[in-house]
Order: sequence, then C-alpha cells, then structure tokens
Amino acid sequence: MALSRIWAAFIIIAVMAATFQYISSDNNDIYSRMVTGKSGDTLKTKMIDSAAVPVQIAKALDSGKEFRNGDIKFIKTADNKVISYREQTSDGIIPTCKSAVDIAINLIGIMALFMGFMSIAEKAGGIRLLSKMIGPFFSKLFPDVPKGHPSLGHMMLNFSANLLGLDNAATPFGIKAMESLQEINPKKDTASNAQIMFLCLHASGLTLIPVSIIAARASLKAANPTDIFVPCMIATFFATMAAMLIVSYRQKINIFQPVILMWIGGLSAIIALLVVYIKSLSFAGVQTFSGVLSNGLILLIFFMIVLGALYKRINIFDAFVEGAKNGFETAVRIIPYLVGMLVAISMLRTSGTFDVLIHGMKNMFAAFGTDTRFVDGLPTALIKPLSGSGARGMMIDTMKTYSPDSFAGRLSCILQGSSDTTFYVVAVYFGAVSIKNTRYAIGSMLLADLVGIISSIILCYLFFGNIG
Repeated sequence: MALSRIWAAFIIIAVMAATFQYISSDNNDIYSRMVTGKSGDTLKTKMIDSAAVPVQIAKALDSGKEFRNGDIKFIKTADNKVISYREQTSDGIIPTCKSAVDIAINLIGIMALFMGFMSIAEKAGGIRLLSKMIGPFFSKLFPDVPKGHPSLGHMMLNFSANLLGLDNAATPFGIKAMESLQEINPKKDTASNAQIMFLCLHASGLTLIPVSIIAARASLKAANPTDIFVPCMIATFFATMAAMLIVSYRQKINIFQPVILMWIGGLSAIIALLVVYIKSLSFAGVQTFSGVLSNGLILLIFFMIVLGALYKRINIFDAFVEGAKNGFETAVRIIPYLVGMLVAISMLRTSGTFDVLIHGMKNMFAAFGTDTRFVDGLPTALIKPLSGSGARGMMIDTMKTYSPDSFAGRLSCILQGSSDTTFYVVAVYFGAVSIKNTRYAIGSMLLADLVGIISSIILCYLFFGNIG
C-alpha cells in the first residue's frame, strides 16, 4: 500500500509541477520533454546579456568552463555573448519504457548464469553449509528464519557481492534470497520481517571499494582520485548500521546481544584494516587490488561450486539449466514493476521538481546564514534513491561543473557511495516475489538514506572543509 501511494504521489507531483511551469513561464515544451523527450535533447535556446548573468555563473564562464544549473547550461561564445539552453538530462515517459525493458533484458543473461550456479550449489549442499556457518549471527538478526534455511546462505552471498561492488552478482543472489524468504512467508502479498530486514540492509549499499566512483574521478583528472575512499566507506557503514538499528527497533530485536556485537565488531575491524591497507596504495594499486579481489572471488565461487558438485556426484549441467530457466523467468517477471517505477521517477526528473527542491533548499540555508556549499552536491543525493544511473550522471555533472577537486564535486562522490538505489531495489526485489504490501520497508530505507546523506555532508566538511 505504501508503494502504491508513493508511486501515485510521484505522478501527481510531477504533472502539477509541469503544469505550473507551463502556466507561469515560457516553458512551452515541458509536456513534450516529459512524454517523448530523450536525454541530451536541446529543447530551447536564448541569448543573455552578459551584464545580467549572475556572478557565480560569470566566474565559471570567465575561467573557460561551462556552467550548469539543473537542466540549464550556460556557454560563453567567442564574441563574449552568453547563451543558455536547456539540455534534457533524463528520458521522457516513452523512452523510459524502452529503457526499463532494456534493463530487464540485460539482466537475463546475468540472472541465468548466477542462478544456474546457485542451483548447482543448492543441490550440492553448499548453500546449507554456508547457512550453518553464518547461522549464529543471522539467527539473531532474522529470528523468524529457521536455522540452516537456504535463505541465510543466499543473503550472505548477496551481502558479500555488495561489499565487493559486484552489482551483477548481487542482484541474482538477492532475488534468490527474496524467493527463499518468500517460501516461509505466511502472507505471500505482504513483506515479512525477514524480507524487510534483508532488503533494508541490502539497500544501505555497504561497499568496501567504490571503484566506479574512483574511476570517474580519475577520468575527470582529479588530483587524487582515491581521496574520497575513506569518507565513502564511513558514510556507507553508518547508513548500514542505521538500517539495522531502525528495522531492529521496529521488529523489537535486541542488537546488543553478544553474537551480534561480535560480528559487527569483527566486520568493523576488517573494514578498518582494509582502509589502512588501501590508503597505502596508489590509484593503480587500488584498481588492481579491487579487480583481483572482486573478480577473483567470482571465479573462486564458481570453482568451489563445481568441485562440491563433482564430490556429491550430481548432474551438474542439468542443475545449471534448471536454475538458469528460473533466472530467465525472474528477469521477465520484474518488467512491469520496473516500467511503473522508472516512468514515475522519469516524470519527477523531467518536470523540474528536483530543480525546485534544490533552489528552495539553497535559499532556505542561505536565509539562516549557513554555509551553502553542500547544497551544490545534493542533487546526487536526491536522485540516488530513485535512479542509480541518474545519480551517477549527476555526480559526473557536478564534478564537471565545479571540478572534481571542489567541495561540491567531492561531496557528490561521497553521496553516490553512501547508499543504494532504494526505489529501484524495491521495484526489482519485491516485484520478483509479487509483494504488494511493503509495510514500513520504504520508510526505513529512506531514513537510512537520510543518515547516509547527513553522514556524507559531515564527513565532507571534516575531510575537505577548507576547500571551496
């Protein structure tokens, strides 16, 4: 029910915002942008008197850079004129429908591969072995899940893939975990306590090495591409702990039990040691270490699964094909959920709702006399719960506009690494098991996202507060 109301609210707000723009300004192309427009389309151009250009924009243009304010880009011409034009930063409704299907189709191969290997592991007893290994910890955090249940192993694989930034592997493992938890869910259309805890922890996006963010900074010639690594690590860790605390409070789980504290302490120690080690590496060293760790783990998992299956003397290929079929069916089953959610998000973005929010927040903090540097990095945080690719684009755009070594550029990177894409996760994972009543899952995820955002801002001031 909560998801239905949020989805309806997105659409209503987007249409109202677009209508207000159409009536109150010369933005006559707003409806075209929302329905048929494509990312990168240039929709309107006009010349601006140089004297009328705001100081911040003039400074950026004088230094030879373009300046972007939301979806408006300003460029200085050779004859010292300033041209502004609107460049659409996201697809409209019709292109988004195609993108949603493309996402699902691209998932088919990955889902088939990993679910095929998962099927082999289950038949060989590997998943149950993994479930027993992490059972003492998960039995406290997921008290409704029977000891040794396969879902515990699936969840562990998902968390491990997330930690190493293996998005392609994390999704099939996570969907398999949701399907396993659905088997013991007494109300098939309502999210169980275990499913909510799992999804909130997953959506908090705990990742050890934000390789894609570091690579983006390097491509934009940041002085030190890895300098955001430690703030990213701390921010995502805070978001994960917040998710655990929030859901534990709702489910009346005592997280101060010795087993839980020992596991959290052990994980914290491992993260701390990795931070110390990775800080000693060069940029090339970080990339090499990350590649060996993440890709090596995938190959090791495949190797161990096949060895175990040979030892148990099961029909390996038949088991793989059986699981791969399930992966194909799951990828197709989530298409309606993806289309619905991504279209609503697209309408919010193309209607200019985000621009209004950012402008309002900047004015509000300026009125209180607060430092407003952090507001320039906030678009990444606002879009992240709605669209991973959109947030990544916003992060890159912020670094291009203000430079990757600016306060706003660094903050956008930390915000990008502090959490996962909440509404995409909800659409895919709950959609895979046909859950309609998400209960307090979305609220808990967004609250954990908020903790990640606040932590990111504070950490950015602590690490880079002296940077303009």
